[in-house]
Amino acid sequence: MSQQQPPNHADFGKVIFRYTRQQAIEDGVLIDASAVAAEAGFTLPVALTAAAWADAVAWSEADNERQAYQDESGRLWDVLFMAAHAIRSDSKGVQPLKFSLNRIPRDGRSRRSRQLALTLILGPGDDGEPVITILLPGED
Repeated sequence: MSQQQPPNHADFGKVIFRYTRQQAIEDGVLIDASAVAAEAGFTLPVALTAAAWADAVAWSEADNERQAYQDESGRLWDVLFMAAHAIRSDSKGVQPLKFSLNRIPRDGRSRRSRQLALTLILGPGDDGEPVITILLPGED
């Protein structure tokens, strides 16, 4: 039985377009959380999809007035803490890694927290380096 080799550009031809992680960050498709993640102990770059950020992290002064007092910084720390806990608890190296956290939905009326499912993917960055992306289920 021969070992299969990964496909290379000769198999598919020349790359005609490449959308990089950096471009996704610049476009707002991904939100870079690497600086806070490093403070939380992550050694790899971390980004959240815009949808995951909107659901799990985003919070404004208007939200404080309508709902309950919170801030984006604290909500981001909650996401990163639970992601780190999921990584430490995952003895099998399962990909994608599913985890959840409780957060107050940003819906203009909720005052009680509800559980939110998130997914963490360890994948290659623009130059093949390992990076972490946190997203909502169904975005993977």
